[in-house]
Amino acid sequence: MSKIKSISTVTGHIYDVPDNNDEDRLISFVNSNNNKKIVAIQGLGFVGTAMSLVVANSDKNEYAVLGVDQANKESYWKIAEINSGICPIVSSDPLLYEFFESTRQKENFYATHDPKAFSYADVIIVDINLDVTKIKDNSGNLDSFDVPMTGFKKAIELIGQECKKDVLILIETTVPPGTCQKVVYPIIVENLRSRGLETDKFKLGHSYERVMPGPNYMNSIKNFYRVYSGINNKSANSVEKFLKTVISTDEYPLTRLKTTESTEMAKVLENSYRAMNISFAIEWSRFAESSGVDLYEVVDAIRLRPTHANLMYPGIGVGGYCLTKDPLMASWASEKFFGLKSGLQSSVKAVENNDKMPSYCFNFVNNIIQNFDKKLTRIGLLGVAYGPGIGDTRFSPVEDFYNRISMQFEDIKCQDPYVSLWPELNLKIETSLESFLNRIFDVLIVTTGHRDYLKNNSIYELISKVDQEMIIIDTVGLLDLKKLPKHYSQNKNFYVLGVGHKKD
Repeated sequence: MSKIKSISTVTGHIYDVPDNNDEDRLISFVNSNNNKKIVAIQGLGFVGTAMSLVVANSDKNEYAVLGVDQANKESYWKIAEINSGICPIVSSDPLLYEFFESTRQKENFYATHDPKAFSYADVIIVDINLDVTKIKDNSGNLDSFDVPMTGFKKAIELIGQECKKDVLILIETTVPPGTCQKVVYPIIVENLRSRGLETDKFKLGHSYERVMPGPNYMNSIKNFYRVYSGINNKSANSVEKFLKTVISTDEYPLTRLKTTESTEMAKVLENSYRAMNISFAIEWSRFAESSGVDLYEVVDAIRLRPTHANLMYPGIGVGGYCLTKDPLMASWASEKFFGLKSGLQSSVKAVENNDKMPSYCFNFVNNIIQNFDKKLTRIGLLGVAYGPGIGDTRFSPVEDFYNRISMQFEDIKCQDPYVSLWPELNLKIETSLESFLNRIFDVLIVTTGHRDYLKNNSIYELISKVDQEMIIIDTVGLLDLKKLPKHYSQNKNFYVLGVGHKKD
């Protein structure tokens, strides 16, 4: 029988997915670090890998870190690359690579697919995905949504089947408020009881991550404020003690809340607020375009007022793993766990509006292209990641935009400095901006606001070398018209989403 293959989205290397456990190498790693506390981190995505590196590089305690992920085609390559000395994440933050190299030197970070890893851990941190499923009508409105808990519950069961009776379990995953008390705690108790172990010794806490996978990736964990809680005082005290060894709490004090429901709500409220702020900007960008107003200069003027400094710019849409789902997760919990019949209608509407933004952006772009007398067929997209300075394409608004524009145009090429393979579309991406702009495009569309494009004015210099007349459409407000060649002028061959046509 042929082996299942796991393809790295970073290096393109292909690895065989193993069908056996990893216990011998696991034991060897634990024995070689027998003078250190063991921290197991469940999930090696953008949060789990970064948290693993921060813990392994603690300057207040010596930890040995076990990163645990699944042996499947989507995840196994991360395990293989970590253990081969390859960082499985591309980032604009140099600290990521410094921390990774440090763990190689100290030999205190090992990745595995074997759940036996949890049996050695003094602390287990849960950093796994918990998705929301959306069902939409033909107009893009939300018909319904759900939070399938089956996979999450199975992951917690794996911990309960192996963990020590006095382990500290710290949930960092964004979960519906009520999850620690109503889902995690009963599963751990049931599994400990079935193993004949005491059920009053383990500690369970919640402290949500605020990871920002851009230029401040590692510092968004190590040097940033944290909110935490426990299911009881003993648990909360243990969480506090652990976090103080990982986070710079002298400069960034911890905030303790009364219950795990409180911290679970804090996370989804944070992201719901931001999602609603973005949704608010969407309708105003349409107003600005129809009235000939530059919304960017309007927002800049308003931001001078300190109380309005976080007013959002328009853009191609909301992406990433949090803002696209967290308001729905909160609304789901309000009904399923706490019996609120109406849910959180404003929060749900914000997600619905944000999900439609790539469609609106496509219409904006398509209208520009169709208004030209000559046929424009060769399209270039600058950026496929969901945000600046990162290589994460999960729920990227560019995916929806790409799918729509590819139905209109066949010749579409994509560039991104942090993405070589777009896993959701199985599409190879050019990482060199210079090589990309050596091609001939009729339309160049800026779809992600990577600051790399502006470094040393590289994008302006490369555009100035382009011989053919090229239309530029900026969907994220990245480019400065004044730095473009003189033949570009607003709303003739340079267009910005959120900036209306000038009136003669």
